[in-house]
Amino acid sequence: MTTLAQIPVCVEPVPVSHEEGTVGGGIGAILAEIAELLERLARTGEPGAIDLRSLPLSPADRAQLLQALGTGEVDARMQVNGESRIRETAVHGVWWTEHRDSSGELLATLIEVARVPDILIVGEDDLLRGASRLRASLTLQSAAQGESPHG
Repeated sequence: MTTLAQIPVCVEPVPVSHEEGTVGGGIGAILAEIAELLERLARTGEPGAIDLRSLPLSPADRAQLLQALGTGEVDARMQVNGESRIRETAVHGVWWTEHRDSSGELLATLIEVARVPDILIVGEDDLLRGASRLRASLTLQSAAQGESPHG
């Protein structure tokens, strides 16, 4: 019986193209998956995501992927138990999202394919809290001015 240790393994380096404008095979596969996710989003409205930390990408690969996707117009930062940064790419519907803990350590890097990433969508409870806060502020302001809060 052959054991796993007895199977010969040969690791051969894959030639990497450093020509400007070329995309490596792994990056090309990710871009193709993003294109499929965009098509699905357009057809069904279903968003998708790719967890980049689960993929064997070097820092150079990540930089190449980010360069291939380009830079969009939105760059949002949130402070909730650490910083989250959500950047729109130049490809509509494709977002580069990073979540860090309170010490700044990177916890997650995602490519999100969505009209707007869920983390940026305000929940109903938050909307209601915002309305209550504004109403309380109006009541205080009206009371300070000696008016009725309703006009």
